Amino acid sequence: MENVIYKWTDAHNDDFRRFYLITEQYYNSLVGGSGNRKGFVPYNLSDSISDVLIAYINGSAVGCAGLKKYSAADAEIKRVWVEPQWRGNHIASVMMDMAEEKAFRQGFDRTILQTRKIMTAAVSLYENRGYHLISNYPPYDKLEGAVCYAKEL
Repeated sequence: MENVIYKWTDAHNDDFRRFYLITEQYYNSLVGGSGNRKGFVPYNLSDSISDVLIAYINGSAVGCAGLKKYSAADAEIKRVWVEPQWRGNHIASVMMDMAEEKAFRQGFDRTILQTRKIMTAAVSLYENRGYHLISNYPPYDKLEGAVCYAKEL
């Protein structure tokens, strides 16, 4: 495996904007089109993510993870993505470690996230990292298909 460089940036980063579009297409494909996730889109805008981590291999962006304040106690992890050809190399796990550490250093008590059960690889990653299923938090408490997880820091 090649050396991976991880860099913190923000939502205006060009590589993150590209990943945002890729993830939008991927999520739409999972649910049969953008019309089937209209309720989710307003809560997943890239500009709302304050801290963005990009993984680079040989100067090319291969993955991302976002972190944003949800409440005084909770930081929300958003847009964890690794390009398909780089999956299986623990890049997502390292990004999750770094996001959780950053959230802890920023004074948050836990990290929370939202996904869907059909995203089995993501669910497995989160559960293997100690995340536990929680009641869906707003706005996902009103959106069909959403499942929410949390991890104490």
